[in-house]
Formats: sequence, C-alpha cells, structure tokens
Amino acid sequence: MKKVVLTLVVLTVLGLSGWLGYYFYKKSKTDPVVYKTEKPFTTTIVKKTVATGSIVPRREVQVKSQVSGIIEELYVEAGQRVKAGHLIAKVRIVPNIVQVNQAETDLNTARINLENAQRELDRQKELFDQKVVSEQEYNKFLYDFKVRKEAVQAAETNLLLVREGASKRSGQVSNLVYAPVAGMLLDVPVKVGTSIIERNTFNSGSTIAVVADMQDLIFEGNIDESEVGKIREGMALNLNIGALEGKVYKATLEYISPKGDTVEGAIKFQVRAKMTLDEKDFLRAGYSANADIVLDKKEKVLAIKESMLQFKKDSTFVEVERAPQQFEKRLVKTGISDGINIEILSGIGSADKVKIVQATTGEEKEEETKGS
Repeated sequence: MKKVVLTLVVLTVLGLSGWLGYYFYKKSKTDPVVYKTEKPFTTTIVKKTVATGSIVPRREVQVKSQVSGIIEELYVEAGQRVKAGHLIAKVRIVPNIVQVNQAETDLNTARINLENAQRELDRQKELFDQKVVSEQEYNKFLYDFKVRKEAVQAAETNLLLVREGASKRSGQVSNLVYAPVAGMLLDVPVKVGTSIIERNTFNSGSTIAVVADMQDLIFEGNIDESEVGKIREGMALNLNIGALEGKVYKATLEYISPKGDTVEGAIKFQVRAKMTLDEKDFLRAGYSANADIVLDKKEKVLAIKESMLQFKKDSTFVEVERAPQQFEKRLVKTGISDGINIEILSGIGSADKVKIVQATTGEEKEEETKGS
C-alpha cells in the first residue's frame, strides 16, 4: 500500500513539473510580428478648410415706434410676409401730464395773443379806412394777426400730438407703426398691452417687429488665422446646414475681414458669402452651418493613407515589402493631403505593397482570419 501511495506522489510531482516547464516555455516564446500591407490607390483629393457660422439675412430691419405708449393693436404675426407701408401695430399714447399741461398753457397764451392782435387789427382797420394811418402801418398789424393765428394752430396741433399722437392738419398719425421695407417678419417681440419706448436721439427705442428679405441670405462665419491667408474673395463654398442634412448649398465668398477678433483664445477672421438659392428653397434665419472652402483639388492621383508615412529629420519615407514580411525604406515625394489620404508624386508605384505601421502578432492575425 505504501508503495502505491509513493508511486502516485512521484507521478503527480513529475506531471506537475512537466506542466510547469511547458507553461514557462510557452510564456518565454515570443510570437512573430506580422505587418499588414496596402497598395497605393487612385482617388480624388480635395484640400479644404472649414469656417463655422450661421445663415442670416443680408438686410434685417428693426421696426420701432415714433412715440412711447402701450401696444393697443397688433395686425401681424411672425412668419408673415409684408410689403413696404404695411400696418403693423397701433400704439395708445399715455400722455405725460407735464407735457400736456405745458401744451395747454401754450395754447391758452397763443389764444390770448390772437385776441389782442384781433382787437388791434380792427382798430387799425377803422383808422386805415378813414385814411388816418398809412397802408404800410396797417399791414404791420395785419401781419402780426396772421402770425398769432398760426401760433394758435401750432399750439392746438402740439396739444393733439401730446394727447393722441395725431395731427389734423397734416393727416399724419404717429401712433401707427408701418413696415419700412418689404419682407418676412422674423420676430414680433411685443404683445398687446406691452409698454414701449419711442425712438429718439438718446435711445434706440423698443423693437416692435423685425423684417428681413429671406430671398437674399448670406453665410457669416469665422475662420482661423492659420487658414485666412489661403482664401480669397470669389472662392466657392459648400455649405452644410446642421438642421438640413443631406443637402449641400452653394455660396461664393464675398468678404474677408481685414481685422481678426479673439474668440475663445484664438484669433478668428470674419468671412461672408453670398448664397445661391432656388425659388423652392426656404431657409430659416439663424441656422448654424459649416462652410467647406476648397483650397485645392486633384482628380485621379496616386495616393496612400497619410498614416503610412514615416519621418526622419527632413526625410519622408515608407516601407515597401520586397519579400514576405521583409521591408525596405523608400523616400517618397508627396503632394496635397486632405488629412486622411495624401498624394504620392514619386517613390512608389501602384503595384507596391506599403507597410502599415501598426503591427499585429501571429495570434491576432490568426484570430482575424478566423473572424473573416
């Protein structure tokens, strides 16, 4: 019995030693490095830069009131198309008590002066008829009477304007707000009952509506200082609007700002481009958009992935397979790049197999082959 137990122990120790030896042998063995390759291909490379911005109307007008008061009536709503002179709103004037009192005082004073002028004119008329005074003297009193009469009419008009915002003599009503230009109402920020301030020399006044021509849209954006020297007016732009996927709009660069602004720590230059729209196209103001500005374009050129390039000092080279998993370095001359693909001018041909820098082990390659 003891011999059997001893035999089992010896066999167990030998088996464990053999397994450990095989395990450490496998761990010390390094899998061979296998590099993938890829042939150069023919493609079209477009070198471009991107400007971020938004779609805005070229001409946008804010409609304001000539008088202060409260919105009594609104005759339009946002999204409605209007013509020049279209009635937008009516303002109920809240009279200023001090101004009304002053206007009433001026009117009373003007009427008193008119009564005095009337009496003097009547007296001078009798003397003139009796040929006691000359016609020249009489005309002085007649002129003064007419001036006093005009002063009364002016005082009445001023009082009416202060109270109601209207003038009977001219037929103009300053509390009615009209559209100054034709277009679409982008916004009507006020409601009935809203208090507004008049437009004058000291303040811009309250905006009652915003009118813009939505058939004349432009792209306004910013471009980095590193790219601004590569663009020029007249270049074509491809606009991609985030809210309208699947369609590219055309535009022409028409303005590049001569002065840069600091935006989030970087110097940006403002650019503006005129959009080309069809009659059926309808875009909303304020859409965010990216403009692809084509700096250079080459069709049917030999290219490789830019990640395949290797650099050493001033040299640019790739590794070409001359035998299975045996590579040689070749200097290459490159052309334009779009950030992914790069043009090859010389150094390799379309039949060469170029080494992909990222390597895989034999086990990884075997797993990839099984997976495929």
